[in-house]
Amino acid sequence: MIIPCIDLMDGKVVQLVQGREKALEGGTPLEMLERFTAFREIQVIDLDAAMGKGSNDELVELVASRAAARVGGGVRSGDRARRLIEQGAFRVIVGTAAFEPPVLEEIAAAVGPERLIIALDSKKGKVVVKGWQEATEFTAEEVIGRLEPYCSGFLCTYVDKEGMLRGTDLDWFRRLRAATKHELTAAGGITTLEEIRELSRLGIHAALGMSIYTGRLNLDELARMNH
Repeated sequence: MIIPCIDLMDGKVVQLVQGREKALEGGTPLEMLERFTAFREIQVIDLDAAMGKGSNDELVELVASRAAARVGGGVRSGDRARRLIEQGAFRVIVGTAAFEPPVLEEIAAAVGPERLIIALDSKKGKVVVKGWQEATEFTAEEVIGRLEPYCSGFLCTYVDKEGMLRGTDLDWFRRLRAATKHELTAAGGITTLEEIRELSRLGIHAALGMSIYTGRLNLDELARMNH
């Protein structure tokens, strides 16, 4: 499955390079939803909430009420996760909180593991948290197995290539696929149809941002592949 991404910052749809530098702004969230109607699911990340710099709650709610959205960014309590589901989110994505066991347990209890996706974002080989601003000491392959009971899938971003349109690291995704039977979604630098096909062969979904927003990949073509 191909999942277009809507990343929100300062009330706008944006694309960042490696989670730091803003590369471009898209249309309004509703304009982007209109462009993405052919896709079964979309991914919405509140970057301000992820980085602890405020939130875009109204926009998140707007998008979640109109599409099957997996929503993340700053989900650090059971209440916040539950509220996102109540606002219409199809599933909730948890990153930083996944590495705080009591918080993760609280979130999984609040919405149920079947509605939870855990984000494993890797930079220079290590999982990064807090909006990719802080590195942990372990690799995604090391922790993925013990996080399985709390979720129904993993969103794995290869941050080193994020937003650079230079391809992703398929070997990393192969290693992750070997490490878990859970649903996997790949993100970070996916640039070509060949990469999407290879991920699909591995049974991995592709979350796309920069390659769509720059027109590198054609939405009509992607929609045809998605059926």
